[in-house]
Amino acid sequence: MRVTYSREMMVKSFLDELGVESFIPMHYESVEGKHPRCRVLKPAVRNLIFLHSTRHAITELKMTKREMAAVRYMMRPLYDGKDQLIGHDVMTVPDKQMEDFMRVASVADDRVFFMENLNFVGKPGQRVKVVEGDFAGVEGVIKRIKKNKCVVVQIEHVAAVAIAFVPSTFLVTIEN
Repeated sequence: MRVTYSREMMVKSFLDELGVESFIPMHYESVEGKHPRCRVLKPAVRNLIFLHSTRHAITELKMTKREMAAVRYMMRPLYDGKDQLIGHDVMTVPDKQMEDFMRVASVADDRVFFMENLNFVGKPGQRVKVVEGDFAGVEGVIKRIKKNKCVVVQIEHVAAVAIAFVPSTFLVTIEN
């Protein structure tokens, strides 16, 4: 979901109090100030929060709680079989894809970085599954980023996070 005016942390705090499961991808950002090495934990993707609940429950919260006024559904276009736009629907993320994204995005070190440009250059990469190491079980796509091969876990049109280095022996190919 989108959160207006960078109020995602306020909304997350409110949802945590209610016991609603939510996730905001975070990363450390260097901040200029009195201390030369000051790093602050900030949302990696501005105005974005993921909620794990039913559409009915979220709509009820939006209609009855002032703290949820800043939250908007993210919509995805719906097409018929002939690439004709027929409407829009609320965007949802499959559980496995969200679990993989959260697992990788929760690591706050140099092995992981967030993608700003979601338009990847070149052919779509090979789908792989990490079978060893810290990210065992995570599924993604191999992409070449800054001349390096990375495993990218993407939530289409929303956000992507890349694992900077995964040894090829830790990967197995997934058939589509």
